[in-house]
Amino acid sequence: MASVTKDQVLAALADVLDPDSGQNVVDGGLISGVVVRDGNVGFALEVDPAQGAAKEPLRKACETAVERLSGVLSVTAVLTAERPAGGQPQGHAQGHGHAHDHGHAHGGQSQARAQQPDQLLPGVKSVIAIASGKGGVGKSTTAVNLATAMAAQNVRVGLLDCDIYGPSIPRMLNLSGQPEMVGERTLRPMANYGIKCMSIGFLVAEDTAMIWRGPMVMQALEQMMRDVDWGELDVLLCDLPPGTGDAQLTMAQRVPLTGAVIVSTPQDIALLDVTRGINMFQQVNVPIFGVVENMSYYVCPECGHRAELFHHGGARETALRLGVDFLGEIPLDLEIRTTSDSGRPIVVTRPESPHAESYRQIAAGLIDKATSAVSGAGRAQPRIVMM
Repeated sequence: MASVTKDQVLAALADVLDPDSGQNVVDGGLISGVVVRDGNVGFALEVDPAQGAAKEPLRKACETAVERLSGVLSVTAVLTAERPAGGQPQGHAQGHGHAHDHGHAHGGQSQARAQQPDQLLPGVKSVIAIASGKGGVGKSTTAVNLATAMAAQNVRVGLLDCDIYGPSIPRMLNLSGQPEMVGERTLRPMANYGIKCMSIGFLVAEDTAMIWRGPMVMQALEQMMRDVDWGELDVLLCDLPPGTGDAQLTMAQRVPLTGAVIVSTPQDIALLDVTRGINMFQQVNVPIFGVVENMSYYVCPECGHRAELFHHGGARETALRLGVDFLGEIPLDLEIRTTSDSGRPIVVTRPESPHAESYRQIAAGLIDKATSAVSGAGRAQPRIVMM
């Protein structure tokens, strides 16, 4: 069966009329961000913020039109509400009848809305964000090896790739193909090395440029939680993109994060961003489990000489200064890089190595922290503090 094309998707959508304008949704400029990969289709329907909930039937009509095409395996249409010209940013993104919670401390927040985050991941005991203030510090490599280290300790673990623009987890876990459908709307996560995994990388080609606005990113993240059959997990690690943008705020506001881990390299410029990352999570009441210093030092495999190429100990000093735990240090080593790039994490391929032991120790500490946090009273509802 031939796979559907983007042109076929747009042609099908051109048959869907917007009852308010009388135009079809394509000519009316409502469709954006169309991605097609091996029968899996995704796109956004952009509407006026005032019409958000009222446009849900139109979103469903768009999905139905595309589902009728031969070769379509799944369709994900997200409803995004852009701010009107000259208006204030409203930041909503809606899909399947759900709206975002901005996380502000409004006194009249309903009980149903307060409980909404728990509905995203009902079978997951704890959710840990793996974050970094800047790119290039080896955060995804750290997340993958921590996940495999947890799985080796008989922990039921999942890994959610939250980087919509640059998903790398599928390659690092040696995963390819598309997730299976469970029923009409739910995806089964891919799995390898005892880890359940979901990534936008399973749904789009590896070289696809994801030109999506912030609300579309936020909705995609929610759907990778709500519309995925994660099952029962002890820990879900969330590999966040670098920085403090939409993805980080979405996870902090919409997901009951048990805690966050900040990954950094030792040099001063990276440590400045560590401080920003810690401050962001603290402002939304997410506990900081600690800091990991990656590429901490280099040991020559020939002579055993140790060199501190990027300085050393800066992450430990920063953690101490900010009053958070230092979780451990990982060396700069060619084997860690090559095993990650080939989809064979060093914790799996070289479990006897000192590097694998470092990951296992950090993972064990995180398991203890997550267990203690979950057995406690839990964290307060997220609250944005404007500085």
